[in-house]
Amino acid sequence: MEFKEVIGRRRSIRFFDPEKPVEREKIQIMLEAARLASCAVNAHWLKAIVMQRDYIPEDMLKKLKTPVLNVQLDLAPTHIYFFIDLGVVNRIQGSRLKELVDVGALPPTHGWSHRFVDELVYPQILKPLTEQPAYAAVAAADAGMAAGQALLAGVDEGLGVGLNTPNPEHIHEVLGVPEDWMMLWVLLVGYPAESWEAGGQRPRPPFEEQFFDGEYGVPFERDEAVVDSLKAADMIQRQAAPNDPERMAELKALAERFGLPL
Repeated sequence: MEFKEVIGRRRSIRFFDPEKPVEREKIQIMLEAARLASCAVNAHWLKAIVMQRDYIPEDMLKKLKTPVLNVQLDLAPTHIYFFIDLGVVNRIQGSRLKELVDVGALPPTHGWSHRFVDELVYPQILKPLTEQPAYAAVAAADAGMAAGQALLAGVDEGLGVGLNTPNPEHIHEVLGVPEDWMMLWVLLVGYPAESWEAGGQRPRPPFEEQFFDGEYGVPFERDEAVVDSLKAADMIQRQAAPNDPERMAELKALAERFGLPL
């Protein structure tokens, strides 16, 4: 698929085919996409544990469930548990920034050198950052972009994907991760049991309420010619409608298939 179509086709899938496993190579492609994401200070906070649902003991799976993460966890054949490694900045102490200096990505024309990293960037910027209350939010935003690339790579591979949050109380116990790893998301992966359209693109706030031009309160004007071109590229698609008969019929069929209430 073209990139714009990948964005347009993405849905949060909630009905997976539990009998159709995901090929290991497709999971690797998703992880490779996450690894190549842009990352502040080259820290790479994102870590992941890939779990196959059929190999998760039932008592462990139960501990990961929440009121809004239940059926999906049972149906999705593959779970990718994303974490934020909060200890990484103080472990590497700017060493990965030096790698960027060495390959010319952080050039001397902009003031970069190994000495600059050792004497200013790490001790005066990065280390103090790790002691601030906002540190976890900074790391989460960065790791979220990497997880997003994995998600889109999955869509490009023809997979259904959906982000959710497992029960944080038991995550360290169940997965045995280090204490300084903070839970981010679980990305559920599988082949959709529902149609990929899943009723259409989800409702979103108006464009002009989200984006501003030059200053707050001045909406960024939406060019309808651009909108038309994005529709032609399948980035903007049919919007989901309340009580759509086709979607309601699909939900009824899915409920009957999986023995779920409707």
